[in-house]
Amino acid sequence: MLEYNSPSYLPSAEELPDSDETPVDNELQELIPGLLKAILLLLWAERMDWFFGIDMGIYYHPDKPPIVPDGFLSLGVERFYDEELRPSYVLWDENVVPILVLEVVSQNYRKEYTTKLDEYAALGVLYYVIYSSRRRRKPRLEVHKLVNGKYELQEGNPVWLSEIGLGIGCERGTYSGVTREWLYWYDEEGKRYPTPEEQIKQANKRAEKLAEKLRELGIDPDSVG
Repeated sequence: MLEYNSPSYLPSAEELPDSDETPVDNELQELIPGLLKAILLLLWAERMDWFFGIDMGIYYHPDKPPIVPDGFLSLGVERFYDEELRPSYVLWDENVVPILVLEVVSQNYRKEYTTKLDEYAALGVLYYVIYSSRRRRKPRLEVHKLVNGKYELQEGNPVWLSEIGLGIGCERGTYSGVTREWLYWYDEEGKRYPTPEEQIKQANKRAEKLAEKLRELGIDPDSVG
């Protein structure tokens, strides 16, 4: 856990700005982490000990501005406090550093991501994930793991994150009507977990097959159940 010298009074999340008021550069900075969160909401539907934030400020010191990744995952925290939900993620309230942060490289790239690499390492974030669809010669997905205070690039696609119990990787697929390369969660064998839309399609296919079998038996599917 990051250590810092703080004043006796620490503001709550409700008293801190919930945004840095910097607009995202493109839709992908919202859609990519949004898809990862949507899959988790189905995959971990019964778990209440995790939180995935999107474009949300992480406050690590009351006198400094927050760090705002495109997405981040914390384990061992409440998924939500009440119906108002979290306006921001405040480390002195949560007492848990995010285990993973995600940055989707924008077209305004300068030294932002190397700067954040140092900041996330200082916080103790275990995994720093960077994705850029604009790369041609370098891997579009980079997964860095914090080892002895420094980030080490992990090989593979997907990359297994043993401390989380999931893998993360990229491949072509369709989400929100757009077919392109997306980031997904994977199991330990490298099998991709389906998106909500894919799960609905799978359920519809199973229902159609069941209805067909019932008709073959001379049973009206509408009369069952």
